[in-house]
Amino acid sequence: MQLKVQQGVSDFLRLAFNTTFGFFGFADVASEMGLKKHNEDFGQTLGRWGIGSGAYLVLPFYGASSVRDGIGMAVDSKHTDLVQDVDDVSSRNWTVLTRAITRRADLLDATATVEAAALDGYEFTRDFYLERREGLVNDGKKHRADI
Repeated sequence: MQLKVQQGVSDFLRLAFNTTFGFFGFADVASEMGLKKHNEDFGQTLGRWGIGSGAYLVLPFYGASSVRDGIGMAVDSKHTDLVQDVDDVSSRNWTVLTRAITRRADLLDATATVEAAALDGYEFTRDFYLERREGLVNDGKKHRADI
């Protein structure tokens, strides 16, 4: 959807090799073959389509985001998260809660670092997040307006 043909071919080959030779994806043989993994999401797709990031948001349990990336996260979770298809409500809720707690625990070290290094933690986190996401949208290349 982002019209990145070379990455699309690479991702298709990763899927084919990992499914065929990696025991249906349980082993990552494609990385050993030199096929780089690309992590793209629908928020990045919207950015490639020219949609601006919008207002900066701090979402409960998810952390830093923007309006565009929040919409992208909702689309991604609706269409790619298999946990949403679990019929047992209790199991699904416990899995989602465990994910949220794990994500928050993973961010504790980063939060401590920001608090120690930045005069204004909110501003530092906001600027870092928005710059990082724009870098991901543009594959690390400076946007023409920034040059």
